[in-house]
Amino acid sequence: MSHPKPTDIKLHQKSRYLEIHFDNGEHFDLSCEFLRVYSQSAEVTGHAPGQEVLQVGKENVNIDAITPVGNYAVKLHFDDGHDTGLYTWERLYELGKNQHKFWMDYLRELMRAGHSHPELDALKKPKS
Repeated sequence: MSHPKPTDIKLHQKSRYLEIHFDNGEHFDLSCEFLRVYSQSAEVTGHAPGQEVLQVGKENVNIDAITPVGNYAVKLHFDDGHDTGLYTWERLYELGKNQHKFWMDYLRELMRAGHSHPELDALKKPKS
C-alpha cells in the first residue's frame, strides 16, 4: 500500500506551525509543540515500550530548520536543541490524520503527571 507523500511543506515560524500538503489532496497544520512532543527520537520514545518520556514545557518551542533525509523523511531542528528524530512521510501523515486524538492523549498524560498547560488551564476556567 502506497502512503501519501508531501507535495509542499511550509514552516510558519511566527505562528509556530508546519503546514503540510499531501499528494492525495489532504493537508494538515501541525504545531511545532505537537511535532516536538511526538518526536520519534529515543529521547522521547525511549529504547523500548514503557520507556516513553513525557515532554513538558514545550508550548513555545519552534523549528529553526528542516533538513530533507533522502526522499522519505525530514529532520526537524527545534530551537530547544532537539534534532534527533526523523519524521517520515508516513509518520507526518499519521500525525496529521490523528492530530486531535494524539493531542488529547498528550494533554491527558500531562494532567495525570500533575503538569499544567495553557490548554488545560483554559478548560479549568469557569464559564461566565
